[in-house]
Amino acid sequence: MKLDQLLQDISFRYEEVSKSNDVTVHGLTDSSQKVKPGFLFIAIPGHQLDGHAYIQDAINNGAAAIVGEKDHQVTDVPYIQVPNSKKALGMLARNYYQNPASQKIMVGITGTNGKTTTSYLVKHILENMDYTCSLLGTIQNVINGECSKTANTTPNALTLNQLIDKSNDEVVIMEASSHGLAEYRLEGLHFDLCLFTNLTHEHLDYHGTIDQYYEVKKALFRKLKPNGTAVINSDDAYGEQLANELKQEGLQTYTLGKSIANDLQILDQLSVDPPSCRFKDHDIHTLHSPMAGIHNLYNTLQAYAAAMQLDGETAKVLDSISGFPGVPGRFTTYPLKNGATVVVDYAHTADAVFNCLQTVQEAEAKKLTHIFGFRGNRDQTKRQEMMNITAEMSDQFILTMDDLNGVHQRDMEQMLTFYLNHTKFGKGEIIPDRTLAIKTAIDNSQPGEWIVITGKGHEEYTQSYSLPTHSDENTVNYLRKNEISEAN
Repeated sequence: MKLDQLLQDISFRYEEVSKSNDVTVHGLTDSSQKVKPGFLFIAIPGHQLDGHAYIQDAINNGAAAIVGEKDHQVTDVPYIQVPNSKKALGMLARNYYQNPASQKIMVGITGTNGKTTTSYLVKHILENMDYTCSLLGTIQNVINGECSKTANTTPNALTLNQLIDKSNDEVVIMEASSHGLAEYRLEGLHFDLCLFTNLTHEHLDYHGTIDQYYEVKKALFRKLKPNGTAVINSDDAYGEQLANELKQEGLQTYTLGKSIANDLQILDQLSVDPPSCRFKDHDIHTLHSPMAGIHNLYNTLQAYAAAMQLDGETAKVLDSISGFPGVPGRFTTYPLKNGATVVVDYAHTADAVFNCLQTVQEAEAKKLTHIFGFRGNRDQTKRQEMMNITAEMSDQFILTMDDLNGVHQRDMEQMLTFYLNHTKFGKGEIIPDRTLAIKTAIDNSQPGEWIVITGKGHEEYTQSYSLPTHSDENTVNYLRKNEISEAN
């Protein structure tokens, strides 16, 4: 592709490329190590490394041209200076792959909690409506039926366009994280449906304030196609605010909640375990959530609403929901031989922990033991609230290691000790080794007890522990197998 074609709709200093329209570009990359002859290298300033420092390396590797945002002297190849390299990468990737998202039904899902569960629900329902679906999210990417691991909930703009271009599926369902939106990873993409689940205290180490966090989430809805629709949970305070603002801007919105003003009105809750409700859109229907927890009732309603925007038949959509198999690491339950139950869940915010523990309480657990930790170099302002919730709702809790992310284990243990000493009720203990924390809880469990392990869900451990296991799910299954062996 010619360089001038790639630069369409991108602001740049024209005089720097006025003599380079004949340059042919054979590929794009933002890594100087991946540059091949004829590639366009995009220099991006990062938190640790600055791509501008590697421009000469890119040229040495055969770059045909360079895009960057800083003043830089380049004599060997054209240098195109842009206001923002990250934004330019999105537009360049879109142009290079000839706007692959325009050929798909694009569904973007954002919010603090529930993105993954809702994305899997939407995929399940749409596939039962005979759509083929790709999924880009936290647990894995699914393209043309093939699964692959993900490094980030929202990949960078180049990877996103590559994945969408690779997809032969009709629908692309994507989790849109606040980091992805703030870092312009979705630049150049436009969506048919954008879903908002909720917004609670999270990532303030990155965004600064809850209002700034909200504004970043809101940015997804600026990417709706002209006929696109926003599907919003208006029972969430920020969801209600978002719906009002989008309506004032003339964007098409579909809201769900308890108020009569909603397009989908929740009339009454029929049961808690499993959660179900009656709701009204055009007619009155009954919906049974396939997963425990009132929060999952909202996730299910959002998936239903999304499917209906794509011409779903009510009866068929509701019927397909009943066959949903669940999501790995999201409130996955494991019965123990002694009559206790273990839950593995990804909950890592105060709101998510509350929902998880509340779900166990609704199951009438005779005793609730909660195992969790804090991720190093992440939002510390949510930690005390998480402690208060678990101290109030659980009968016993164990503080343990989560991902250290560069924090020394000794420092993390000191922090856990601080929180333990400054939290009410005094019914907690610290067991740093995560696998031994789980083993201790299981070994001492009683019939009717629920052991809830939160924070990692499907994720693999990033440090070594005593047991030969690599994730919470793996640890629980290892201990269950030993429990069965010993019983025999």
